[in-house]
Amino acid sequence: MTANRIVLSSDPSGIQLRQAIAGHIAEQGWVVVDIGPTTPESTHYPKHGEAAARLVASGDCRFGIVLCGTGQGIMMAANKVKGIRCGVCGDTFSARMIRQHNDANMLSIGMRAVGEGLALDIVDAFLTARFEGGRHATRVEMIEALEG
Repeated sequence: MTANRIVLSSDPSGIQLRQAIAGHIAEQGWVVVDIGPTTPESTHYPKHGEAAARLVASGDCRFGIVLCGTGQGIMMAANKVKGIRCGVCGDTFSARMIRQHNDANMLSIGMRAVGEGLALDIVDAFLTARFEGGRHATRVEMIEALEG
């Protein structure tokens, strides 16, 4: 039952915001797979981005949401996993558009760049948007072809 499962991960600086997002989406009926970390000790964000991306790429989770200071590094790591289309969003328009036009399956948020209220709005925009297909499907296929 992957249709309603979302994996969440972050570097240690994103724990509090990740937990707020987890509670928010759980209230909407999503099954949250929070893969940590759970303690503030320093870890490496590429490991967290990769682990979340692998759960999405395998089909175990429909979507993934990852966080680090800027959202950029963890997004870069996630995008190295075949089948992942992850974008950093700091606004609701971008979050909606990466779903509608790019069929993104992961969202990255810079926890030092946005506050909790905006982050929850970004997550809502991402999760409620639908891929439009059509000419965008051709472009997504072109992106997938770059993976080899």
